[in-house]
Amino acid sequence: MDFFKVIGQDKDTYARVGRIFTLHGQIETPCFIPVGTQGTVKTLSPHDLKGASAQIILSNAYHLFLRPGIDVIKKIGSLGRFISWDGPILTDSGGYQIFSLALLRKVTDEGVEFQSHIDGLRHFLTPENIIKIQKDLGSDIIMPLDECVHYPTSRDYAEVATKRTLEWARRSKLASSNYLGTEDHQYLFGIVQGATYEDLRKVCVRGLIDMNFSGYALGGLSVGEPKDLRFNIIEFTCRWLPQDKPRYLMGVGLPEEIVEAVGLGIDMFDCVVPTRYGRNGTAFTWEGKIIVRNAPYSEDFRPLDKDCGCYTCKNFTRAYLRHLFNAEEILGLRLVSLHNVYFYLNLMQKIREAISQNRFLEFKKEFFNRYHNLDPNL
Repeated sequence: MDFFKVIGQDKDTYARVGRIFTLHGQIETPCFIPVGTQGTVKTLSPHDLKGASAQIILSNAYHLFLRPGIDVIKKIGSLGRFISWDGPILTDSGGYQIFSLALLRKVTDEGVEFQSHIDGLRHFLTPENIIKIQKDLGSDIIMPLDECVHYPTSRDYAEVATKRTLEWARRSKLASSNYLGTEDHQYLFGIVQGATYEDLRKVCVRGLIDMNFSGYALGGLSVGEPKDLRFNIIEFTCRWLPQDKPRYLMGVGLPEEIVEAVGLGIDMFDCVVPTRYGRNGTAFTWEGKIIVRNAPYSEDFRPLDKDCGCYTCKNFTRAYLRHLFNAEEILGLRLVSLHNVYFYLNLMQKIREAISQNRFLEFKKEFFNRYHNLDPNL
């Protein structure tokens, strides 16, 4: 069976609906992947995620390698068993975290030496190590080690990082094929780097296509570059990626960015935004963002979003949620995070429906007409 199948294409844009087939279930695309970096989507249980219609979750190999350690997870059999999640799991290699969180890192063509941000211990990881870690985790979709550079960066450095990313991708592909017995249900993606230089992005895409990965991710975005430049790079890169493989935009995930990127041909998204904003008292609604901990909501007895069917909106008012945040009660963080994840997953469902009905542009227009009405008293 094919790993990915395009089911339908919008007539006016590059938006498309598809289906990913994994050992632990099917994933309808375009999809949003809630981020459970350390084996948990913050404040939410697997039961919560299933209730919000999450199809797949993301965890991070770097964080799990440091804590609790891969040997602990291997003893129970897989990451899915360890965290009690029976659906598909995508694990990120941790490349971005190594380059952004780790202390005193040293990058060579062989791999990355770094000091843990948790306890200061030194580690050395290679592309082969990263693949072995993710094989042991039993992830459905795995990502290779890559070198992510921040914006702005010189072209010379971006070129070195792109070449290194391609070489690490080649070694990762070889390592993946060498672990017999698991290759049939774990799918390795290639990651397109190249910073904001179109020629480097094109070189990277061509090199990765020659290696024939199961899917292709766009990395090195949302690292400080202007939004217009970000979408120019997304549009340019998607033009060179194959039609028959899923396209995954890593770490970009405000609702308006997702809607825009779907129209450019992106199939998969992940971002910490829904739960990070939720823990800070910001809720996403079909009318825009509201900061529910603020004073205007002290006597607002409406739900966060009148058009939302999540547990939070069915049972609690804005006034109560504001009270929880101001009383520093953990339940407030949990309820708004749950609402935000539900909102994102419901947004993806409505996007898929619009594409299937050949009305994505109409949906996009309706969404922006409503969503950018950001009256704080809504």
